[in-house]
Amino acid sequence: MYKLLRPFLFSLQPETAHHLAVTGLNLSKPILPLLSPWLSTRDTRLERKVFGLTFPNPVGLAAGLDKNGELADVWGRIGFGFAELGTFTALPQPGNDKPRIFRFPDQKALINRMGFPNVGAQAVASRLKRLKDSGHWPSIPIGLNIGKSKARPLEEAVEDYLESLQHLKPYADYLAVNVSSPNTPGLRQLQAAKPLKKLLSAVVKASSGKPVLLKLAPDLESKTLREAAATAVAAGCAGLIATNTTLSREGLPAGEYPEGGLSGEPLRKKALLRLEDLARMTKGRVPLVAVGGIFTAQDARERLEAGASLVQVYTGYIYEGPGLPTRLCRELLKSSPRSAVRSRQFKA
Repeated sequence: MYKLLRPFLFSLQPETAHHLAVTGLNLSKPILPLLSPWLSTRDTRLERKVFGLTFPNPVGLAAGLDKNGELADVWGRIGFGFAELGTFTALPQPGNDKPRIFRFPDQKALINRMGFPNVGAQAVASRLKRLKDSGHWPSIPIGLNIGKSKARPLEEAVEDYLESLQHLKPYADYLAVNVSSPNTPGLRQLQAAKPLKKLLSAVVKASSGKPVLLKLAPDLESKTLREAAATAVAAGCAGLIATNTTLSREGLPAGEYPEGGLSGEPLRKKALLRLEDLARMTKGRVPLVAVGGIFTAQDARERLEAGASLVQVYTGYIYEGPGLPTRLCRELLKSSPRSAVRSRQFKA
């Protein structure tokens, strides 16, 4: 079905297509419980226990698609084992000027310079509270990704993240700290050891025991990556996410391209290398979540065998459609059942 719809969706501006897809998923909510047996795969061999949470399968939705937490109750129904919503900021913000998403279909790639458009952490928390009070809270783990408000200076970053945290932590199974988006001025400076230690120590202390994950950029030099990973472990982070989008244009034809973070197939190799680096650096002390250029079961298996406990998709979902998580799970089981479950089971 999606193969028939994709030419139409790709004929639209990317954000128009995104809003149309969100509307379609919202409208489908009443019938999804009836369809979920065909839209998802339940098999105990796929189950993961990571940072104290049980994941029905290792394939998750990456942050960036559900920017306002509108579809928390949908993602598990269409096959995801977990979903990371956001990025959310303390202050509501419109994001960067449009156009700010660019497709490159021949390369299965996107460039985005969104700049964390969202309604703000307080409004998102109100939406999630209504969902929880309705009795329709999702059965899969829900991660909430928080970033810095653009209007606040870096010197106020800790207070800004903590403001989002206080609103959102009652509704998070885990929290992801985003200091690696290239689309908020100065944000990546927070990956340096000194400001990162200050930020993560404060967030972990205020998290009320909820697992805190750090999302890192693929463009970090080895020394900075090692320091960031060590800082996260020392601060008490429960895991690391590798990786965010890249500023590199490697994998695209020669030419001029818009500013922003590149994702999709051109990011695959770099994201895998950073995952392997982090696996060596952390030596199994914390779980790793892999994201970046995952389109096939082979891509997912490659990350699991490289040390990831879980994987996430974003650009792959846009190109492959809503059937992607179920297809990945079924192909993992069909082609190599042992590989589907061989990754470490982190219980704490």
